[in-house]
Amino acid sequence: MNEAASATEPDRRVCEHYQRAAEIIGRRWNPQIVQVLLRGTCRYRDVKAAVPGISDHILSDRLRSLEAEGIVRRVVTPDTPVRITYGLTEAGEGLAEAIGALGEWAERWARQGEPAASSH
Repeated sequence: MNEAASATEPDRRVCEHYQRAAEIIGRRWNPQIVQVLLRGTCRYRDVKAAVPGISDHILSDRLRSLEAEGIVRRVVTPDTPVRITYGLTEAGEGLAEAIGALGEWAERWARQGEPAASSH
């Protein structure tokens, strides 16, 4: 290994903050849930209807974990019956640009049944 390469080796490591963010938002179903909530506060059933294929168990788990991470806010309104809504915190709203960029990438490169273009 030459001297220049060894001097820059630590710079090639992924930042621990980036790693943490990728683990949170990269977890299956989390980007879809955040995308739905970027459109506005909604009830559980509305999130479920907007994310095809997600099970009740997984949706409940993901909403709880996103709440624990400070991305989702759960609001309980003591009506009869009790009304529970979900929305994004300031940190969740901060994902708008990243989620939007992912959506743009998906439209260009990740169409259903089509392989992404190779760089060969």
